[in-house]
Amino acid sequence: MEIHEGAAAASGDTVLDFTRLNLNTLNVDSVSDERKRDTRQLYLNYNRLASLPSSVSLFCNLEFLDISNNRLSAIGEGITRLTRLRTLIAKNNRLDEFSLPKEFGSLQLEVLNFSGNRFEEIPLQCTKLLRLQSLSLGGNRLKSIPAEIENLTSLELLYLGGNLITAIPPEVANLPYLSYLVLCDNRIQSVPPQLTRLHSLRSLSLHNNLLTYLPREILSLVHLHELSLRGNPLVVRFVKEMTYDPPSLLELAGRTIKSRNIPYYPQDLPSNLLRYLDLASKCPNPKCAGVYFDSCVRQIKFVDFCGKYRLPLMHYLCSPECTSPCSSNPQSDASESEDESSVPAYRLQRVLLG
Repeated sequence: MEIHEGAAAASGDTVLDFTRLNLNTLNVDSVSDERKRDTRQLYLNYNRLASLPSSVSLFCNLEFLDISNNRLSAIGEGITRLTRLRTLIAKNNRLDEFSLPKEFGSLQLEVLNFSGNRFEEIPLQCTKLLRLQSLSLGGNRLKSIPAEIENLTSLELLYLGGNLITAIPPEVANLPYLSYLVLCDNRIQSVPPQLTRLHSLRSLSLHNNLLTYLPREILSLVHLHELSLRGNPLVVRFVKEMTYDPPSLLELAGRTIKSRNIPYYPQDLPSNLLRYLDLASKCPNPKCAGVYFDSCVRQIKFVDFCGKYRLPLMHYLCSPECTSPCSSNPQSDASESEDESSVPAYRLQRVLLG
């Protein structure tokens, strides 16, 4: 039998295959009750189904269901009775964010593939699938990623390529087991530095977006083996961009307290000021002991990866007078930069730019 996505090896008695039969509905009168109980995998792909047949719920021990390449515009409440269902493949249909039953999030799914449909939003029911390990919504019409994505703490693969997404929410960084993040072929203009909290990330696909730089913090993704960036307007020569808003009196006071290590205690300050002081960021220049809060200098610097590619990374300085730790002359060799020379080759085995 052909190997299907997410399908484990199974004997013939546990598999029912109704593919390519031009079915408009599913009549299981000829299927014995014993066979219904024993069936673990059900294939209904490449038919003419407009909605999920209610008879599917009769397969009470079903673990794998493939309903791809139909004409589905709705998945009824019956699917919530499949309490043992672990994999649902529903690619290339007509589903959107209104097609799912309200209690869809009660399923114990581990693999969900809704690629090639008509979703403009990720349904909130999907963000309640707490056992989900793989979520695919590629080739839809998504414009954003909801903050509730952080609820999927078991997620290992997130595939959202081929949509209309313009931004990556920082909440994506709260997925501790995420290993593969695919956001190619979207309209993303920047990468949030919070993604460096994805300590399990091995592959990051960002090709064919609108990126002009990467956050400097991406260097800390020590397990990243593949970074795909081709088809982005990444600058191809040295770029230095400096913007600076003068710090407020609040920030000046906060900087003084932090840089001079002035002691303070919870009883000394209101809670909002305590929280503010906790937000201090240390200037990356090793020769500078300064900090910053909201007011900082943004710089784009090139960093050499594996001696072959130079990537534009965004980093921040506490003031225009602060010398960049990786400042370099536009004509200088990449190895002259302190940051560039400190990047070990093993950090990134594959950088895909071409």
